[in-house]
Amino acid sequence: MANESRPCPCDIGDRFDYGGRGQEVQVGHIKAYVCKPSASTDKAVIVIHDIFGWQLPNTRYIADMLTTNGYIAICPDFFVGQEAWKPSNDWASFNDWVKTRDAGKTDKEVDVVLKYLKDQCGAKKIGVIGFCWGGAAVQHLMLKNPHLKTGVSLYGVISRFEDKHSLLHPTFFIFGEKDDIIPLEQVTLLEQKLKQNCKVDYEVKIYPGQTHGFVHRKREDINPQDKPYIEEGRQDMINWLNKYL
Repeated sequence: MANESRPCPCDIGDRFDYGGRGQEVQVGHIKAYVCKPSASTDKAVIVIHDIFGWQLPNTRYIADMLTTNGYIAICPDFFVGQEAWKPSNDWASFNDWVKTRDAGKTDKEVDVVLKYLKDQCGAKKIGVIGFCWGGAAVQHLMLKNPHLKTGVSLYGVISRFEDKHSLLHPTFFIFGEKDDIIPLEQVTLLEQKLKQNCKVDYEVKIYPGQTHGFVHRKREDINPQDKPYIEEGRQDMINWLNKYL
């Protein structure tokens, strides 16, 4: 949980007690968590973690959920060995910390992962999802990477790419109505810009009463009032991937 004397605005929420069904592998210069479905498939999803890193059990839970829906799922360490943010860290140091971890500079890692998925896993149709920091990375990749088919950005930090909206691939944006980090004015502006500039299919959806991180950092059993929206967000994500992969 957040350091109560200095609460972190990006609260880790409910840390899942979850071990994961996949395995850790070395992919080129980075480590990655990989999980494969029992039946063979040529569809894969790259999962881009939030500021809490590739080893957060919550993110691995979502990767495994993708696998139960028939996808090869891979969650690489996009911080490339640098430490993930810890809830106990001093929030005042966050801006300096994040400067060395640019969501818009993930291309080299994505290229390595795409090669691995194609060569080692037989993947032909590949999408990407990402949370918070990873959601911003998804938007970046949807603007420039021709090898990905679709993306889902979950509460991606919009201010990171507020002047770029000519998406190459169908993209689904998930936001919470009560997100302290991403105000609704930013979401409205994003919708306006997409309407003006975007030539591919996209959707922006706001989930009532939800806070930042709700799809993967809230447990339904602890937050029964949020359970319908947590489940809806996850199902919407799967439906979007099913549609375009």
